[in-house]
Amino acid sequence: MTSDSSTPSAADAPSDDATVSNVVLVTVDSLRVDAVSPYDDDRRSPVIDGLANGGTVFDRAFATGNWTPFSFPSILASEPVFARSGDIGVDESVTLAEALSEAGIATGGFNAANGFLTDHWGYPDGFDEFEPFVTSVGSSRYSRYLAAHPTVEAWIQLASSPIRRLGSRLRGESDDRPFLDASRMFDVEDAATGFVDDTDEPFFLWVHYMDTHTPYVPAPRYIREVSDGIVGTHQMLHAHARTSLGLEVGERTLRELRTLYQATVRQVDASIGRLLDSLEGAGVADDTAVLLAGDHGEEFQEHGHLAHYPKLYDELIHVPLVADVPGLDGGRVDGHVGLDAIPPTAADLLGVDPAPEWHGESLVPALGGDDAPSEAGEADADADGPDVPDDPVVSVTVRGEEVTQQPIPRALSDGDLFVSARDDDWTYIENVDAGERELYHRPSDPTQQENLAVDPNEEEQAVIDRFVPVVDTHAELLRERGAAAEAAAAERGEEEVDEDLEARLEALGYK
Repeated sequence: MTSDSSTPSAADAPSDDATVSNVVLVTVDSLRVDAVSPYDDDRRSPVIDGLANGGTVFDRAFATGNWTPFSFPSILASEPVFARSGDIGVDESVTLAEALSEAGIATGGFNAANGFLTDHWGYPDGFDEFEPFVTSVGSSRYSRYLAAHPTVEAWIQLASSPIRRLGSRLRGESDDRPFLDASRMFDVEDAATGFVDDTDEPFFLWVHYMDTHTPYVPAPRYIREVSDGIVGTHQMLHAHARTSLGLEVGERTLRELRTLYQATVRQVDASIGRLLDSLEGAGVADDTAVLLAGDHGEEFQEHGHLAHYPKLYDELIHVPLVADVPGLDGGRVDGHVGLDAIPPTAADLLGVDPAPEWHGESLVPALGGDDAPSEAGEADADADGPDVPDDPVVSVTVRGEEVTQQPIPRALSDGDLFVSARDDDWTYIENVDAGERELYHRPSDPTQQENLAVDPNEEEQAVIDRFVPVVDTHAELLRERGAAAEAAAAERGEEEVDEDLEARLEALGYK
């Protein structure tokens, strides 16, 4: 890979062939790379497939953290978590929305009730219109209970499914709407469509979906779509009952959970299709770029757990990244990229200079078929010996005494700091507090089961020696910012999370 450090001015177009007036960024919570058909032929996600077929697929895109608050500072502010203020928010960062709004571009952001993407952590900054839908939980005791205990919805789905299916058939409708829009998919969809209809070009629209996050409660029709035959909501009932009661997750339950997860992917895919239809209806599809990414992945016991606890293996860090840009067809890009490339890429497409504070580089050259830029720096093909490798993608997490500790760590002081570094083939993970190291060669060990750092050969030791300074530098930066942030927080007093936000975080499993 090579890098291109040049950045177009606001008057420059990103390509002679590309005309982009608007950018739509679609992020999907907990979306594994192998959950969509551009990366796995056994999957079915026709809308995302359509984006990939006409655009660019990044085969090695990596998140910078294992869960939303550790990943989104890169996605919307092109900075590592903790790097600006020492906390998990973007309050003191220059966000993509702020940079674009300053340049006169209309901005809209709609988040499907992920409590970590709210004003408490600075995410509305720069958006002309922003709605996190957290307060849509409702004030009734019934609404709050369902918000905090979404597994109960599985039972409601089962009881109501036959009646709803009959009613839908009598009305000539499909049963694609869940009994309760707990994931806020339709709220987000309606708000995004309204923004497109009401906004003059140019605009930036960000939409975040939560359907693929636990507890996986898709509409019954999508369960049937990804299942073999007549099975449906009883799978949801059985799987949720066992996991909510803490019972052993055997092969049957794991298979059902995977089925439910894939059904939620289909549900999101269909919603994205309706969003793209709204671009067509507004007459702006031909000059609108669409970027799609997972904010992190999801584990199905590859390393002993479910969901996305504090780990840095590929099932959580390797994510889809697809770009469909009018006039540009980059095909498939092999080189590794981090999600911190999203802000400079979106700005580049809209002819806006990137913020100096941003860490990532624009992927526009790769969208046009050129080599993707490295994270920072350029491969030196003229140097003696092997090419100088591109800088790796760095990801972090914080782990308490137990992997499944509640509350899940969200500050550097909540546990040990884990930092990983990835290039095209290697994954290095270090517990920098305990000095424990892991190394995996992904081409020969794609599920990362054999830790080569235990007894490395000469080549493996060379890889470790190359990654260690990267990890050490990153850890030092975070510790400096973390200490400063803790001191500032102690002086001003911690701001409490409000009741609605706490209910949504509890619904997501973050007590």
